[in-house]
Amino acid sequence: MKFLDQAKIYIRSGAGGNGCIAFRREKFIEFGGPNGGDGGKGGDVWVECVQNLNTLIDYRYQQHFFAENGTPGMGQNRAGPNGKDCTIKVPPGTQVFAEDGETLLADMTTPGQRVRLAKGGNGGFGNAYFKSATNQAPRHANPGQPGEEMTIWLKLKLIADAGLVGLPNAGKSTFLAAVSAAKPKIADYPFTTLHPNLGVVRAGDVDFVLADIPGLIEGAHDGAGLGDRFLGHVERCRVLLHLVDVTSEDVAADYKTIRRELKAYGNGIEKKKEIVALSKCDAIDEATLIERRDLLKKAARKTPLMLSAVSGQGVKEALYAIGREISRANTAEEETDAEAPGPWQP
Repeated sequence: MKFLDQAKIYIRSGAGGNGCIAFRREKFIEFGGPNGGDGGKGGDVWVECVQNLNTLIDYRYQQHFFAENGTPGMGQNRAGPNGKDCTIKVPPGTQVFAEDGETLLADMTTPGQRVRLAKGGNGGFGNAYFKSATNQAPRHANPGQPGEEMTIWLKLKLIADAGLVGLPNAGKSTFLAAVSAAKPKIADYPFTTLHPNLGVVRAGDVDFVLADIPGLIEGAHDGAGLGDRFLGHVERCRVLLHLVDVTSEDVAADYKTIRRELKAYGNGIEKKKEIVALSKCDAIDEATLIERRDLLKKAARKTPLMLSAVSGQGVKEALYAIGREISRANTAEEETDAEAPGPWQP
């Protein structure tokens, strides 16, 4: 299945049906009077979060979604049926934006969540509605109201507990494949990963979802390489695992490059808890490893973990460190919710 995390679609709700102008005309029945029915309501356009989707690929091939119009009213006081709603199904983590790409209309995070994007037009009143003591034979009815139409953006931001960041070929996909059942593409050249991958990881009693995104390079926020488009997939993460390739000549410069790109991207991602690790530690000798560990420690102002996804060195320690940070974040969130004031009681 192809991965698509952004789509632009056009939606339109249904127009309401027109009211009917009709009179009862039967033999031997005088003063029949008006009996035109009301028009039906137009269908709404809803967006619904469903569990079994993980991409927006369906919206590459269909970009127009219309709800049904309401049926006009009929004689004999028959109201027109309402139009059927149109439901757009999206995976968890999808955000719905207006055409400007900045105005957030809905944030779909929980399966079963439904949000109405466009309301259908109301049906018009038939002439029977206007009958009164002073107007016993009204000859007018209301037209149905038009529906709403708009262009919207669907943007998928994967819901993961932890995210992997780093330069291309830093060993992110290898790490994900080693700790989970995910099968990302792995090769000895940059930009092997072209779209995000998810894996479920267990560290002790903690289960969490780990996201691997395509590598960043200097100038990614200006569109260099694959750009910073995929950083949105780690916006929801509680902790970032920053992998630095130990075989690089300047590990400190590599670390600072990624930090600059995270800061340029914004949206609070540069403030997230970060665990720094040197990857591919089985590829160099002990003296060089210690030297580069000290250089990275000075640049990151924290002692980096040393791991190798191939040999398994330090992998368990990294997973437990991620699990501890996720548990702390969950605990802090629960305490904040508990301290929040409940609904006012009279």
